Order: sequence, then structure tokens, then C-alpha cells
Amino acid sequence: MGRLTAAQPAGRFDRETLDLLDQRREVDIDTVRLDGKRARATIWIVVGGDQVYVRSVRGERGYWYQSARERPTEVALRVDGMLFPVKAVPASDDASIEAVSAGFQSKYSRSGASLASMLQPKTLGTTLRLEPR
Repeated sequence: MGRLTAAQPAGRFDRETLDLLDQRREVDIDTVRLDGKRARATIWIVVGGDQVYVRSVRGERGYWYQSARERPTEVALRVDGMLFPVKAVPASDDASIEAVSAGFQSKYSRSGASLASMLQPKTLGTTLRLEPR
């Protein structure tokens, strides 16, 4: 089990955490499935300003996404042996989707078909903002 990060202001990550998340190509997301079992998936992550975003490459079929939507306060990110408890908040408004898509295009520009999958209409509505809890 990773160590917990220092306390964060409600709804905001500190600059050190934002920089860490921004530098990582992939992170692990821990969720609790609808049947109560814990699960982990490796996902992409984008930092925009002082906000952290993720999106399901499988659209609404992604198990981690379904779990995060059903139990938004039972989500955590794992990075470099550290555990970051987060709350998953839908960010499916047009401005968020556009900004997050631009973030994915910039950060993962060399990822070809994988990047294209993250920009498909079926994935756009699965954009989530992660807030520290």
C-alpha cells in the first residue's frame, strides 16, 4: 500500500502533485466495482491549470469508469508508490471536453491510434475531473 499524500485544500491539488501527475504518461486508478470488489486499471491523465482529468478509452463500457461514476468517492490514483484519494466529478460540458481533448492531443501526440481512440465521440462524455478528498 502506498503512502498518503499530505493534506490538500478541498477540491485542489498542490502544485507538486499537479506537476507529478502531469509528468506521468500513465497512472493507476483504483475503484470499487459495483459488486464491491476492488479493481485497478492503468489510464492516461491530463492536467489543465490546477485541474486533473481522465477519460475512459472504452467509453461508458469501461469498468473503472462505471465504478467511478457509481462510487465517485471510492476512487484513488496510484503514482510512484503514493496513493491519492480522489473524488470523480463528471466534466462532460463542451468546454471541459474540448480542453481535455486538447490536453490529450498535446501530451500523447505520438500515440497514434491510441490517441485517436481517446478522441472518439463515444469517449468524450466520459471525461472526469478528479478532486482530492
